[in-house]
Amino acid sequence: MHRENYMNALREDIVETITKHLTPVAQRYGYSDMPLETNIKWRPMVLVIGNYSSGKSSLINEFLGAKIQDTGQAPTDDSFTVLTYDDSVPETEGIQVVEQRDGKALLNDPEYPFSTLRKHGQRFAAHFQLKKINSPFLKNLAIIDTPGMLDSISERDRGYDYQEVLGDLAQKAGLVLVLFDAHKAGTVREAYKSIRETLTAHTSEDRIIFVLNRIDECTTFNDLLRVYGTLCWNLSQITGRKDIPMIRMTYSSNAATISKDPAFAPPFLPLLENQREDLKQTILQTPLRRLDHLATYLEIHGERLGHYIEALQAFALQFQSFRIKKMSIGFLISLLGGSLIAGSIMLLGLMADPTVLLTVGGVCAGLLMILWLAVFQKKLEQKFRTTRLEDLDSLTPVADQTRKDSWKAIRDLVYQHLKENKGDYTLYDLKLDRFDIKKVNDDATHEIREALSGFRRMSEDELEEWGTASLAREADKKGLSH
Repeated sequence: MHRENYMNALREDIVETITKHLTPVAQRYGYSDMPLETNIKWRPMVLVIGNYSSGKSSLINEFLGAKIQDTGQAPTDDSFTVLTYDDSVPETEGIQVVEQRDGKALLNDPEYPFSTLRKHGQRFAAHFQLKKINSPFLKNLAIIDTPGMLDSISERDRGYDYQEVLGDLAQKAGLVLVLFDAHKAGTVREAYKSIRETLTAHTSEDRIIFVLNRIDECTTFNDLLRVYGTLCWNLSQITGRKDIPMIRMTYSSNAATISKDPAFAPPFLPLLENQREDLKQTILQTPLRRLDHLATYLEIHGERLGHYIEALQAFALQFQSFRIKKMSIGFLISLLGGSLIAGSIMLLGLMADPTVLLTVGGVCAGLLMILWLAVFQKKLEQKFRTTRLEDLDSLTPVADQTRKDSWKAIRDLVYQHLKENKGDYTLYDLKLDRFDIKKVNDDATHEIREALSGFRRMSEDELEEWGTASLAREADKKGLSH
C-alpha cells in the first residue's frame, strides 16, 4: 500500500512540474496546442494490438480472471476498448463488468485523457468504449484492447484513420504489446505499417513487446521453431534492425483447455510457462516503468522546449538587430531628405525664414520616415524573415546527437511559428521563460531521478515510515487550513 502511495506521489510531482512550468510556456509560444500533461495525467495504460485472431482478447481475459472480451477465430470486436478498475462490486461476487460507457461520453469526460481523440470523428467515437471491471489485475493500470489488424481493410472501410488513432494511443501508453499467432506469423498490411511507421513515430522501442501467442496450437516443437523463425525473419525485415527483437511466447491456458484435451497438449508447453508468467509480471510492472517514462517525458519536453525558446530568442535578437539597423538607415535617409527639401526651397528663394524652413524640413523628414516604416521597412523585414527561414538550421548550434534529435523534433514547429509571425511577447519574456525551463531541466529532473532511484532501494519499513510521515504532513496541512 505504501509502495503504491509513494509511486502515486512521485507521479503527481512530475505531473505538477509539467503543469506549472512546462505547459504555460509551451502554449504561450506555440510549442503545443494542448496541455503537455494531457497524455500523462491518468493511470498507466497498456495498449494491446495484433492481427485478428491473434488471441488478444483471450489473453486479456485470462489476466483479468473472467471472460470480459468476446473471443473467436474470426474478427469479433471492431472497437477500441479501455478496460479499467472499479471496486464498487466486491471480487467475491465474481469478476465482471461493473459499468460500461460509450465513446462519445468517454471522449468528453475530463476525468480521462482521451479528449484529444475527438478529432478522429463520429465513426471512431462509435467504435470506442470503456469497461469498468472489478478485477484486481487492473488496480494500478488500464488495458486498451484494439480491433484486429487486417490485410484488405482501408481507412474508407473503417471510417476513421486507424493508424492515427493507434499512434495517439501508443503515445499515451506505458507499454505496447504486439501480438502474433502461430497460424499467421507473417504480418498483414496494417500490422506492417503499424510496426514500421506508427509505433516508431509515437513511442520508444523499450515500450514495445512482441508476443508470439497461441503457441499451444503448434503440434510439435519443430513446428514451434518454424513459426518462431518465420516471425523473427519478418520482424527483422519490418523493423530494419540487425538484431532481432526479443519475442515472448505465450498462450491462454483457459483457451487451451477449452479447445483441446489437456492430456494431448504439446509436451513443450510446461517449458514455456515461465514466459507467460513473465509477460504477466511485465504488464504488472507498467506503473513502475511508467514513472521512468514520465521522468523521461519531463526531460525530453523540457529539453526540447528549452531548445525551442532558444531558437525563438536567437531569431528575435537577429530580427531586432536588423530592425534597428534598417530603422536607423530610414531615419538618416529621412533627415537627409528633409534637409534637401528645405535647402531646395531656400535656394529657389521660395522661403527665407529659418524657423519656417526648419519646420518644413522637419515635417518632410517625418513624412519620409512614415513612408519608410509603412512601405520599405515592412518589405525589408518580410525579406529578412523569408531569407532567415530558408536558413533555419543555422539558428541554433547542434553540436551533438542529443541536440540534433531535439532540433529534428522542434524544427517544423519553429518554422511554422515564425512563418505565421506570431510574436506577442518580448525578448525579456523569452529570457525569463528560458531561465525557468533551464531551472526545471537542471534541478527538477535531477531531483525526480534521485527520488526514483531512492524508491527502488527503499525497504518496506522505510516505505511505511515515509507513509506515516506523509500522513502527519497531511494532518498538519489540514490543521493549518482550519
